[in-house]
Amino acid sequence: MDMITEDMIKQLCKLMEGVDEDQKNTFKILQQGYPSETLKRFLLARDGNVVKAHKMLVDCLNWRIQSEVDSILSKPIVPTQLYRSIRDSQLMGVSGYSKQGLPVIAVGVGLSTYDKASVNYYVQSHIQMNEYRDRVILPSATIKFGRYIGTCVKILDMTGLKLSALNQIKLLTVVSTIDDLNYPEKTEIYYIVNAPYIFSACWKVVKPLLQERTRNRVQVLQGCGTEDLLKIMDYESLPHFCKKEGSGSARHSQNGTVSCFSLDHPFQQQMYSYLKHEAQLIESTAPIVKQGSIHVEFPEPNSDDKKIAKVIESEFQRLGHQNGF
Repeated sequence: MDMITEDMIKQLCKLMEGVDEDQKNTFKILQQGYPSETLKRFLLARDGNVVKAHKMLVDCLNWRIQSEVDSILSKPIVPTQLYRSIRDSQLMGVSGYSKQGLPVIAVGVGLSTYDKASVNYYVQSHIQMNEYRDRVILPSATIKFGRYIGTCVKILDMTGLKLSALNQIKLLTVVSTIDDLNYPEKTEIYYIVNAPYIFSACWKVVKPLLQERTRNRVQVLQGCGTEDLLKIMDYESLPHFCKKEGSGSARHSQNGTVSCFSLDHPFQQQMYSYLKHEAQLIESTAPIVKQGSIHVEFPEPNSDDKKIAKVIESEFQRLGHQNGF
């Protein structure tokens, strides 16, 4: 149900008047000056059911309070080398904008290692990326293009995906659940590129399990997807692994340009500088604050997510046996 009416939004807004002061304060940070658009996202995530959307939103606010998400961008920054390791393990960056003004977020799924940092550091970094997107990147896009922009485009590079990815499923399920419950409807569309056979095999069995709205948002492109992606973005906004002269999630593309995954890329430098600056402001007023990861409550995946993870695991195991691994 993609049609959310003004009446639904008003009903949810009325229910939100009953939340306590802490919840109202964290909602201000969550909605970033666009309360109606934020309420609409949660309504969409619950198919227009006002009561369910209200519960989802209140649960999200409580999670933000308990996990101190509002201050996560000002948490003391980890040492540069560890920060680099975390970013290398995630292989995530912003390459530019679509023609509609949506930020293009590139994710190197296939070559992400997830083992260069602790789970807490990894999850903290992922949430920081979400918050930086919502508080800095999207508001900047809104100003740049002169209209409200609250979603992004994600391009997932499957280069290098191996059966060993089975070891990452539990962590990916945690991250996916956090996003589903607390950052709903933030991605306009997912493009899958450089998909090897192992992904195609898993996608074939997982696709029927997804909600129709989710299925419609996922497009698996041929090869590195250059021709299809150029219909919705300029060449300069393509991630390096989608450009014909270079492919794969390496730190540098073949023509020597810096990839959006590298800490040397302007986006990564801007994000690191922002986090460092925010941390220094806090440390100057509260010098006893120590470096380290925050404690984030890991939500329990819902039954659908558990089922999907189980299907992926079974398919990986089948492929492993089939190939003698």
